Amino acid sequence: MNNKLGARKWAVLLLVGLFGQFAWTIENMYFNVFLYNTISTDPRYISAMVGASAVVATLTTLLMGALSDRVGKRRVFIALGYILWGFSTAAFGLITPENAARLFPAANAITAAAVMVVVMDCVMTFFGSTANDGAFNAYVTDVTNSANRGRAESVLAILPLISMLIIFGLFDGLTQQGRWREFFSIFGCAVTAVGVLAIFLVKDEPSLRPRRDSYFRNLLYGLRPAVVRGNPELYLALCAFCLFSVAVQVFFPFLIIYIQNYLGINDYAIVLGVVLILASAVSVVSGRFIDRVGKLRFVYPAAAIMLAGLAGMYFVRSQLGVMVAGTVMMSGYMMVSAALNATIRDWTPEGKVGHFQGIRMIFAVMLPMVVGPVIGAAVIRGGQSTYIELGQVKTVPTPSIYLAAAIVLLLVAIPLAALREREKKSKEQEA
Repeated sequence: MNNKLGARKWAVLLLVGLFGQFAWTIENMYFNVFLYNTISTDPRYISAMVGASAVVATLTTLLMGALSDRVGKRRVFIALGYILWGFSTAAFGLITPENAARLFPAANAITAAAVMVVVMDCVMTFFGSTANDGAFNAYVTDVTNSANRGRAESVLAILPLISMLIIFGLFDGLTQQGRWREFFSIFGCAVTAVGVLAIFLVKDEPSLRPRRDSYFRNLLYGLRPAVVRGNPELYLALCAFCLFSVAVQVFFPFLIIYIQNYLGINDYAIVLGVVLILASAVSVVSGRFIDRVGKLRFVYPAAAIMLAGLAGMYFVRSQLGVMVAGTVMMSGYMMVSAALNATIRDWTPEGKVGHFQGIRMIFAVMLPMVVGPVIGAAVIRGGQSTYIELGQVKTVPTPSIYLAAAIVLLLVAIPLAALREREKKSKEQEA
């Protein structure tokens, strides 16, 4: 078994992975801020946008992941998907209440613009999920094995943080100045350019062959009761990741809005920059231990660290306090993510990698991004923290979102305990 990935594969993982994270960072964090700052502060619009895009992402990954297995290719889906992903990201700069009023004169301009953002987010998500969730994630599973996935996942896990660091540090000023069109255009063009590079850089694995079985039967392959019964470890790992992701989505869509509007920290880019640098360093170092210690054994202390960080975020109010608590929270988050992702890849059946990308999306994206923001929005509206600007009452996220996230995170222990018990019995039988 060759445990070395090689320079070309590492280049694909880093380049394609990072620029995909640029697009996802903008979608997961800046579309929310864009909607909040330029159109409406009603958290229900943000919740609706996050939930709708999650459903589209899951359905897309089910369809396109299985299709990439069917045709036996990843490169074409990655390259073409990234090219169109970039174009759709750039298009967000054209959405304004004024443009919405011109297109839909009979409708309320604010409502029409908010709906346009939600619809355009779904379009962008279709291309992104085709390229990244369906094809690139399957490619990662293709080129890695159980001996090197912990290291690969620990590197991939920091790419979202590096993406946020670069965007916050170098480009956030554009959003502060209201220059959204330039902001979206820069990253849209960058993602498209990487799609073009992927045509030449990505190479499908020789072992990847076109499948001749029924495409439509395979769409729901991972939801068949027999398949679930035959792969209990995989589905327990997916359940654990689902609960973990729900906890993250309770607070994450509202993170920048909370720091800026509740805590009154306008230099949030500096705060987040420090947090991301330190958490990235912790994640890289932890990658050496995930495979050695054991992925499941590693999750427990990592989750405890994240839980401590969430508790800290509930109490702190100063800029320094946010830096400390945020670093602890995000370090735990990245370590849990890396260990659980590697576990899921270990238990994914060979030859069905593309099929299970859609199943992974149901647990890792759709359910968390539908349930998590709804919990967060309910907590925010229940907190009744508001302010008045230009005669409008605006809703502000409260610290309770971190407490709610911590409660959800505790539930991860249930599927983890069941999974550890199954692995223990499996090892005893082998002995």
